[in-house]
Amino acid sequence: MLRHLHIRNLAVIEELEIGFKPGMTVFTGETGAGKSIIVDALGLVLGDRADNSVIRAAADSAEITAIFSVAQDDQDTSARLEAQGIAPEQEELILRRVINRDGRSRAWANGSPIPIQVLRELGEGMVDIHGQHEHQSLLRRDMQRILLDAYGWYSEVLTRVREHQAEWSAADRELKRFTGNDQDREARLSLLKFQVEELEALNVSTAELETLAAEHTRLAHASRLLETCRQTWGRLTEDEQALLSDLNRNIHELQGLVQFDHSLTKIVELLEGAAIEVKEAGVELRHYLDTLDPDPVHMQVVEDRLAAIHDMARKHKTRPEELPEHLQALQKEYRSYEASGQRVAELERSRDRALKEYTQAADELHTWRVKTAQKLAREIEQKLKDLGMPAARFTVDVQKIEKETPLQEGMDQIEFLVAINPGQDLQPLSKVASGGELSRISLAIQVIGSKDKGLPTLIFDEVDAGVGGAIAEIVGNLLHSLAEKHQIFCVTHLPQVAALGDQHLQVNKATAETTTMTGVKVLNREQRIEEIARMLGGVKITGTTRAHAREMMKASVKRET
Repeated sequence: MLRHLHIRNLAVIEELEIGFKPGMTVFTGETGAGKSIIVDALGLVLGDRADNSVIRAAADSAEITAIFSVAQDDQDTSARLEAQGIAPEQEELILRRVINRDGRSRAWANGSPIPIQVLRELGEGMVDIHGQHEHQSLLRRDMQRILLDAYGWYSEVLTRVREHQAEWSAADRELKRFTGNDQDREARLSLLKFQVEELEALNVSTAELETLAAEHTRLAHASRLLETCRQTWGRLTEDEQALLSDLNRNIHELQGLVQFDHSLTKIVELLEGAAIEVKEAGVELRHYLDTLDPDPVHMQVVEDRLAAIHDMARKHKTRPEELPEHLQALQKEYRSYEASGQRVAELERSRDRALKEYTQAADELHTWRVKTAQKLAREIEQKLKDLGMPAARFTVDVQKIEKETPLQEGMDQIEFLVAINPGQDLQPLSKVASGGELSRISLAIQVIGSKDKGLPTLIFDEVDAGVGGAIAEIVGNLLHSLAEKHQIFCVTHLPQVAALGDQHLQVNKATAETTTMTGVKVLNREQRIEEIARMLGGVKITGTTRAHAREMMKASVKRET
């Protein structure tokens, strides 16, 4: 369940904090006040794609934080968190998303950074958002298939279909690579053999590259190294005014004074330690000078080796340090080509096996879809009658596709068919449904599709657009019925729906000089009556509209009890 939402610098929202309760929460307010921005904020904190256009003007970043209660038996969420090394804090999940002006986006769960994909997976397991324009996507057959599959209880079968299709596709793709044009294959094999042999002859390793680079740097600066180190060695230990001599002289003089003041003992000890360190540094410098040899012949050998390695890297269009890994890849590909005969037979067996398993799974999926389509159609048809379409008939047509290539989502073509008026034939949605009718059909599908889902929170963003009157009251009852098992959020312009909310939030927009900001107010009972009266009566609110609003509130309480 969503308990708390904090939004900062998103669109027209400067800063906003909202606490939520179980049941049905309604958002109302004037058009353009920012109700849907709150829904957008939830989508962003749950992993929706974002760009810097959502950031409030003059701000560097937008930030959204959502706090959820996580049930002890929510194994899916717990498993996703554990996979990222994150544990719920006292059955609580805090999700945070920051979108920066440079376009980058970051996410956290309980304070730990997570990829956006993980954020999206967590969101899919907790919240389902139904947008106000979903009825438009409902006209697409692929969306109709997705809705049917989401309603059904056969995800395991669908997963097997996708896995076997992926296995078949991988085997088929590799098989085509092996069994392509023989002339091209021989040319590729010859090229691979030449490339492998020249890289093996070069015999370069990452360790050698590092050694050569260090050696080249040292030899290139050998003269300077030699001169500076020799001068330093002399100044430390060998010159007449060497540092070591000065130290020893000062130590000797101070030692003669210790008999007069014992506090000088510590200073003498420090100077003696310094003298030892200087002497050792001089010895090390002498050893270093003995090893330093600015040999121009050796320098040429190193440069020639480095040049050969860099030339080979340019030839293979890779970086020098990647040549060893590149050689391994070429060797692997060459071996695979050499063993292509055996590999082709293996791939053919793998492809045939995957196709057989795919066909069995696809047939099982088809059976499930047909059965589920009948149940879904019956429930949608009944809901359409409740929504003021008494003569409506609805069916989900599931037809097998005759195609040799396995499809990722099974071998079915799925289409929603409807007849609105008596005597009409069943036809695709796009051909028979008006905007208002399509809105009601979409709402019926969303309500029924969400009813049995295990998701704790459902959000409906103006899905009641295009309906009114008695139908609006039915819509409100439908949404409120979902609140028995889910936490429901509903953005609405319908007073009949707003009156049924367990929590009522009013979204308002205020303009100060050149700045526009959105705010949210939790309404008490009297404030709710005033807001519902506004929704009923428009600009001028009369005693009659207030009385009507009060009656609607009373009626909603009676229905709940």
